[in-house]
Amino acid sequence: MKNSKLAALGVFALAAWGLCLATGPAFASSQEMGKVSADDLTVSKKSAVSGKVYSPYVGRAYPDQVLFGDMHFHTNLSFDAGLIGTSLDVHDGYKVARGEKVISNTGQPVQLIRPLDFLVITDHSEMMGLAPAIRDSNPVLLADPWGKWVHERFNAGPEGRMEAFANIIEKGTVQGVNPFSSDELVHSIWQDFVRIADQYDEPGRFTAMTGFEWTYTPQGDNLHRVVVFADGADKTSQTAPFSMFDGDSPEKLWEFLAGYERKTGGRAVAIPHNGNTSNGLMFSDKMLDGTPMTRAYAEKRIRWEPLHEMSQIKGDEETHPLLSPEDEFADFENWDVGNLGGTAAKEEWMLQYEYARSALKLGLKLGKKLGVNPYKFGLNASTDTHTALPTSREENYFGKYQHTEPSPERHNREVIPADDPALRIMTSQEAASGLTAVWARENTRGDIFDALTRKEVYATTGTRIRVRVFGGWDFQPGDLKASDFASVGYAGGVPMGGDLKKASGGKAPSFLIRALRDPDGANLDRVQVIKGWLDAKGETHERIYDVAVSDGREVGADGRCKKAVGNTVDVTKASWTNSIGDAVLAAHWTDPDFDAKESAFYYVRVLEIPTPRWTTYDAAFYGIPLPTNVPATIQDRAYTSPIWYTP
Repeated sequence: MKNSKLAALGVFALAAWGLCLATGPAFASSQEMGKVSADDLTVSKKSAVSGKVYSPYVGRAYPDQVLFGDMHFHTNLSFDAGLIGTSLDVHDGYKVARGEKVISNTGQPVQLIRPLDFLVITDHSEMMGLAPAIRDSNPVLLADPWGKWVHERFNAGPEGRMEAFANIIEKGTVQGVNPFSSDELVHSIWQDFVRIADQYDEPGRFTAMTGFEWTYTPQGDNLHRVVVFADGADKTSQTAPFSMFDGDSPEKLWEFLAGYERKTGGRAVAIPHNGNTSNGLMFSDKMLDGTPMTRAYAEKRIRWEPLHEMSQIKGDEETHPLLSPEDEFADFENWDVGNLGGTAAKEEWMLQYEYARSALKLGLKLGKKLGVNPYKFGLNASTDTHTALPTSREENYFGKYQHTEPSPERHNREVIPADDPALRIMTSQEAASGLTAVWARENTRGDIFDALTRKEVYATTGTRIRVRVFGGWDFQPGDLKASDFASVGYAGGVPMGGDLKKASGGKAPSFLIRALRDPDGANLDRVQVIKGWLDAKGETHERIYDVAVSDGREVGADGRCKKAVGNTVDVTKASWTNSIGDAVLAAHWTDPDFDAKESAFYYVRVLEIPTPRWTTYDAAFYGIPLPTNVPATIQDRAYTSPIWYTP
């Protein structure tokens, strides 16, 4: 803001636009895929209140609030957390997410700026609970020959712990062999875990959800999936986490999910992540065995994997400068030197199969060929913290592991060790990301899961930007100013995650977009629409349109604003001001290059003004040099799930 009067107006605008953004239709079930009829926007004659009513909100049935949460989260139950220093447990994870102050794994007080609305704890299914079992001398562990040996070695001093941990890595992640003779330990740990989640679940205030991470890493290439359940312990207690020891392909994981739903009547999905460390496997045009993708495979993939985790500690995966050379914001928190194991270098051809934007484009091509688009996914983001601390803001970043919590030495510690120095990833390269935002009617497990499956969800890189988008055929500029913005959007079009299936009368799709800064964060630089499409020759393309820019800058005839927003960051002090950018940005935009014969997708990217990166906050706090392998500033951002057009 330029002066005190504008600052006051800005505060008012934040509040007013926050209400407008929050105005908006929940859906009866996830199968409706974001569709709301005009009748849903009025009071039903069959509602509890009959006749004419004064309140316009009686009977409203659409999502009218945005909820922020973390959906990829590890506690001391994960072997690669609890065995290397993480002492915080499931209770601590839910407490800090609810806004309580806790003491970190290294003895430092930590608290979120504001509570999260929901948390999904997703500890690794492989050897779940091994660390606390060793600590507590669990009888089930000691009854297992290998478990007894591990317990003895971990209690034999540093050398014994190193020997035991090396054995765990060799057997569990290299050989892919379950070292336990039975699954009783994991089963008992799981039963306790799902009951604890029910204790912390408070519908309407805080949602505690459960899941696990399936941790398959063939030859060091990442194919991990996070599994999320919609259900409470009455259903989740009837199963147990599915590990890579139980099945070593995504198809086997999907079979497990289908079996869970048949058995319990519950619901579950899987969310892939870190395609950027898969060395070309995550979004391939082939199946895992190398054979051409089939329609049956495509149908199963999009059925069980409706989302992709776009951003997290191990890098951002929207796109890459080599894939999107005309995108000046593509070089953002890229991890692009090798695979997750640090065992194989990245080759340029792999990149197109690792990033979300190129996968969405490939999906258009596969959809035309197979009749089903396997990569028609929505976008979310999470932390993948292994500290039980969901600290996604740059100024409050507590690292991925216990040994990368705040300290003067943490920048130079290895996250991905490798024999080849060029393949190593250092702590300084971690991204303080991210959060999942869902548009929901109520803060409950059912409503949040519904939002996930209909893809009315978006990703942020750590701050709580609010953004809403609707696509339709008849939106007018005046609709953007409607007091009932969301009602207009649902009645006349589809939200993020939806489908535009009919182009008539030569019309091009138009979009209503509103974005609001995090009330405790930075102003906005710009709002962009990212379009991808498939032409008549079967080739895919992409284009970026700046649809709203701050500070009175202009968008040129080519749809781009060439002028940068500026930068107020004082790197030496790790400080910045909101004297540039705007608190709110909005746009009515019609695709000027639309061809009704071409399949396309559209998603919105919202960029904040530059602020200090977490490494810059560290340098100022500890009086240490800035790391040279990462930038000093960052532009945090949000990515909405796409809206698709199919001829």
